[in-house]
Amino acid sequence: MERATEPIADLIRAQLRRLRTAAGLNQEEFGKQVHYSGSMISAVELGQRPLDRAFLTRADEVLDSGGLLIALLRMMERERQPSWFRPWLDAERTARQLRCFHPTLIPALLQTEIYARAVIRYDGLLSDEEVEKRVAARMDRQAVLAQPDPPQLIAVVDEALLHREDESFRGLMTRQVEHLVAMAERPTISIHVVPLGVGLYSGMSGPFTLVHSTDGGWVASLENQLSGTVVDGEPAVATLLARWETVRNEALPRRQSLELLKEVVTSWT
Repeated sequence: MERATEPIADLIRAQLRRLRTAAGLNQEEFGKQVHYSGSMISAVELGQRPLDRAFLTRADEVLDSGGLLIALLRMMERERQPSWFRPWLDAERTARQLRCFHPTLIPALLQTEIYARAVIRYDGLLSDEEVEKRVAARMDRQAVLAQPDPPQLIAVVDEALLHREDESFRGLMTRQVEHLVAMAERPTISIHVVPLGVGLYSGMSGPFTLVHSTDGGWVASLENQLSGTVVDGEPAVATLLARWETVRNEALPRRQSLELLKEVVTSWT
């Protein structure tokens, strides 16, 4: 059940009732159109059932709300994010440049849904419901790359993460690398691979992301096993910008990286 003290959840339910009433539909009639029973509609509107993304998506379509309910759900999910992460979401959404490096995982903005779900599910402390919420939130973040005037994204990954040998992992990675190839062919996205032949390099100490915002400043995000840190102090950001240049210089050029990604897919298929 949604927590009664969540104002955005209350707002979503109120808007759902308002839109349904304005459309001249009772709960039974509306339920038939969204493939729910009338009693289920009542439970959702009363807060006795959790707010479900698939249901709200369908409700937006049936009620012709212009995506209002899903927009409010995204707002609620943002408020549920850890306090340290909210400023980062704001910075990411207004970014003009994004620079991502990860030595062991595909960066979040380039993950397929199935890859993201597998990564998030490895945290055995999360319920299935929480896993799906986090997957949905991660997919929503990727909307920044599909907007009319998207930011420039430069991502660097280590080739080692492209060569997982476990057979159950192979199909997942094939689709993920195919997605990387498709993304890398967009004019605003550049993906670079640090080849296996490179020995120790500075990026192996951990992942980081840099955002250049509309106000001209840089902000960084660092991840660890428990949480993450948003960095905006000038000395620390300057250090990470220098670290980025070092990592980027170890990687292959864009065209060679794209050819390597295509070779990886071919070798698996």
